[in-house]
Amino acid sequence: MRTRETVTSVIKAYDVRGVVGRDIDADFIRETGGAFGHLLRGEGETLVAVGYDMRPSSPELAAAFAQGVISQGVDVVMLGLTSTDELYFASGTLNCAGAMFTASHNPAEYNGIKLCRSGARPVGQQTGLAEIIDMLVDGVPTYEGEPGSVTERDVLADYGAYLRDLVDLSDIRPLVVAVDAANGMGGHTVPEVFRGLPLDIRPLYFELDGTFPNHEANPLDPKNLVDLQQFTVEQGADIGLAFDGDADRCFVIDENGDPVSPSAICAIVAKRYLAEHPGATIIHNLITSKSVPEVIAENGGTAVRTRVGHSFIKATMAETGAVFGGEHSAHYYFTEFFNADSGILAAMHVLAALGAQDRPLSEMMAEYNRYEASGEINSTVADQAASTQAVLDAFADRIESVDDLDGVTVELKDTKAWFNVRASNTEPLLRLNVEAPTRAEVDELVAEILGVIRA
Repeated sequence: MRTRETVTSVIKAYDVRGVVGRDIDADFIRETGGAFGHLLRGEGETLVAVGYDMRPSSPELAAAFAQGVISQGVDVVMLGLTSTDELYFASGTLNCAGAMFTASHNPAEYNGIKLCRSGARPVGQQTGLAEIIDMLVDGVPTYEGEPGSVTERDVLADYGAYLRDLVDLSDIRPLVVAVDAANGMGGHTVPEVFRGLPLDIRPLYFELDGTFPNHEANPLDPKNLVDLQQFTVEQGADIGLAFDGDADRCFVIDENGDPVSPSAICAIVAKRYLAEHPGATIIHNLITSKSVPEVIAENGGTAVRTRVGHSFIKATMAETGAVFGGEHSAHYYFTEFFNADSGILAAMHVLAALGAQDRPLSEMMAEYNRYEASGEINSTVADQAASTQAVLDAFADRIESVDDLDGVTVELKDTKAWFNVRASNTEPLLRLNVEAPTRAEVDELVAEILGVIRA
């Protein structure tokens, strides 16, 4: 018997994710497809686009999901192998709901689903996942009408053309671009998107292989950038790009092999947007660098701070009419891309800025690196709430302010330093981010906070 506990261990705040064969299987996914189909039919929707990444389990799970959807009288268009942002493109241009089978940066044994409504609108706990959970626990209502149909469609070429229209790279100076696709979907999309542009692409790990034979497809972890860092320098490349498994995130490496902070990417893209849309609203999540709202303000924009997670960012963008949103996890959201995130579109903005002037990337980005940061540090804990409270207690006499928009964000007295401690939605982890004016202060704070969390 399926319990609420087992279902909610898989269906998180804004997606479905678990170990295949242990947490999720074809039957569970078929029922999830049925629940999603039932929900959509009740809202008058008629079509779901389904895409999947290169994980060995993805084709079977995507097919099972499609069977569930059509059992509710809703049609399915199967896109085959896609990146997550390509699925959002299909949802936006076909004006239909979508389901992307991926576990993003998680190891090979994981899989999951990112769901969206028509126009790539997010599906989170408040916007459909709670109802799906209820149906999976209580039983998915049967539909007595005619089942839906399944068709196939390849949207890769249309997706590439759409992106090239959004960011014109045809007149930039020629650039050598090293790209690590991590055996993920970037190996599928990059050649198409960059086709015909003045870019000399040097590919690394472009073979689609969901067992990730070279390194994890998680560019947030510095060890997974090492190959690209070396490769970028060896190739004499102007820039290096590292994609995660489903290619919706992109990390940037400069010509010296040094990582460019995702917050710095947020800042430069924000500046480009504000040049085109004076006074516009730009979203940033609460763990981006303070440099992001500073740059937005300096360029006449309005910065809006939000919690972490794509469904929250997308919803806030829709509410505020923001033109761009950025997360420090290297998710970047664009109004012309249905408020959805696209790693490669962010990369194209950086390429446009780099190719429009003569300085190397390290020099161009220097103005956006105003603070030192720890990066995200994860700790496995038994009790997320208790560990968080222990940190607050330890810092009680040094706290300037605390907010609980997402976990706790603590501003410290007599310094521009701050830190955020928040619980993972997908694992028994606490995530720590620290920023301060100097590396020494960052290191000191990290050591002290981890000493409390890991005690």
